[in-house]
Amino acid sequence: MLTRPNDLAHPRLGLAISRKVAKSAVARNRLKRIARESFRRRQGQLDGLDCVVMARSGASEQDNAVLFASLERHWRRFARPCAPC
Repeated sequence: MLTRPNDLAHPRLGLAISRKVAKSAVARNRLKRIARESFRRRQGQLDGLDCVVMARSGASEQDNAVLFASLERHWRRFARPCAPC
């Protein structure tokens, strides 16, 4: 996952799920749905960030709970510097 501050008051999400990572369109769309839902749940804490989620090989074999937990760890790590003091 990559992040960069933006000049907006809201976060934005980009998805980069290649065919090398998930061979079938069904698997790629599943990964995208999970990333969007996870982002939707945490976007209140990610003010002013552009986030790009890039899946690694083997991500399509993981179950949904593992993927959500991994994304949650990433969101927490990126939300911390943005939190007001």
